Amino acid sequence: MKYLPINNKLFIKNRNKFTAKMRPQSLAVFNSNDIYPISADSTMPFEQHRDIFYLSGVDQEESVLVLFPDCPKEKHKEILFLKETNEHIAVWEGEKLTKEAALTTSGIKTVYWLQDLEKVMFEIMTQCDTVYINTNEHYRANVETETREDRFTKWLKEKYPAHAVAKSNPILQRLRSVKDQIEIDLIQQACNITEKGFRRILNFVQPGVWEYEIEAEFMHEFLSNRSKKFAYTPIVASGNNANVLHYIENNQQCKTGDLILLDVGAEYANYSSDMTRTIPVSGKFTKRQKEVYNAVLRVKNEATKILVPGEDWESFHIEVGKLMTSELLGLKLIDKADVKNEDSSWPAYKKYFMHGTSHHMGLDTHDYGILTEPMRANMVFTVEPGIYIPEEGFGIRIEDDVVIQKKGEPFNLMKNIPIEADEIEALMNK
Repeated sequence: MKYLPINNKLFIKNRNKFTAKMRPQSLAVFNSNDIYPISADSTMPFEQHRDIFYLSGVDQEESVLVLFPDCPKEKHKEILFLKETNEHIAVWEGEKLTKEAALTTSGIKTVYWLQDLEKVMFEIMTQCDTVYINTNEHYRANVETETREDRFTKWLKEKYPAHAVAKSNPILQRLRSVKDQIEIDLIQQACNITEKGFRRILNFVQPGVWEYEIEAEFMHEFLSNRSKKFAYTPIVASGNNANVLHYIENNQQCKTGDLILLDVGAEYANYSSDMTRTIPVSGKFTKRQKEVYNAVLRVKNEATKILVPGEDWESFHIEVGKLMTSELLGLKLIDKADVKNEDSSWPAYKKYFMHGTSHHMGLDTHDYGILTEPMRANMVFTVEPGIYIPEEGFGIRIEDDVVIQKKGEPFNLMKNIPIEADEIEALMNK
C-alpha cells in the first residue's frame, strides 16, 4: 500500500458500532472483492470492497471477515480468513498479510487461512440463528457482474437454508455516512493531495496544451504524495466539452479564450476527495465568463450554509434551486415568464443546471447515506452547483467537500484550494 498505516482503533470502533445493531444470535459475513480479469493473463488493479475495509482495514484479495458477537467461543466473536502467504507468493506477488500483521492492521486476534473457512463456518453456523449477508443497495448501484460477495452469499444460503437471513447494508448505510475523526483526517489528506495537483496545473496550463496532458500532471502529483490513483475517472473538459456532464475522453486541445472544467480528486487510503474548478486556458476570464463563474460561486457558498444537522435532502435541493433561479435571472439566461410557467417536476433553472448539488462522500466518491433521513453532524458532502451554456461554448462547475458540524456552517475540507476568480488568474499569471 502507498498510504501510511491507519490506527486500528478506527476499525475496532466500526466493528463495535456494527455488532451493536445486529440481532441476537446472529453473525455477519463480509468478503473482499475479486481481482477482475481483462484478457489473457491481464487483470484490473485490485480495489478492496469498501465494507470489509471499513470494518477491518484489510486491503487485499481473498479475505473474509466474520462477526458473531454472541458466539459461545470468545475467539470466534471476530474472525478473519486470509489467503495463506508463503515464500513463493512473496517472490511472485509481493508480501501478503501474515496473521501477526493482520492483527496489527485490524485488531482482530483470530485469523485463519482461507482453507479453514468451510470447517469453521460449519461450527459457528450451528451456533447462530440469523446470518447477515452483504448486498449492494446504494441508490446509484448498477451491478451486472457477479461479485465474490454474491457467490459467497449463494453458497451460504444453499449450504444453510434453515437460517434466517438479514441485510447488512441498511446498518452500513447509516454507520458509514457519519464519519469518525480518523476518517475525516484521511479525507482531508486526499483533499490536500488534490490541492497540490491543482496548484501544479495552474502553473502548467496555457493555450495549446492537451486535456490528457493536464490529466497527466494531476496523476504525477497524486502518485508523488502516496495516492495510488484518481478517486474517480477524471474530467478535463475544455470549451464546449464542459457541457457534457460526464465527459471523460480528455483528448482535445485547449484553445485560447476557452475555459477548462476540471472535476478531479485524489484518493488516499481508499478515501475519496472530489473537487471541481473551472479555469481560463489563457489565464484570464472574459467579462461574461467571470460573471457566470461568480454566480456559480455565490450559489455554492450559500448552498453550503444550508448543510446543517436535521436538514432534509429534498428540501435542501429545493432551496438550492431557488438560489440558482435568482442567479440565472440575473444572468438573463431565463426570465420571469420561464419561472412563472415552469413545470414543477423540471423547474426552469434545470435548463442550465440539471444535476444535483451534493452527495455523500467518503470511502466511495458517491458514498453511503440514506437520502430519506435527516443530515447529521460529521457527514461529509460535496457542494457542486454548475451553469452550462452550450450556446456560449462553456460550462462552469465549482465543487468543494465539506463536513457538517454540530453547530454553525460546515467545515470546508478544500478551504485552501484556490477558488476565487481573481486568485486563479493571479496564480496562472505569476
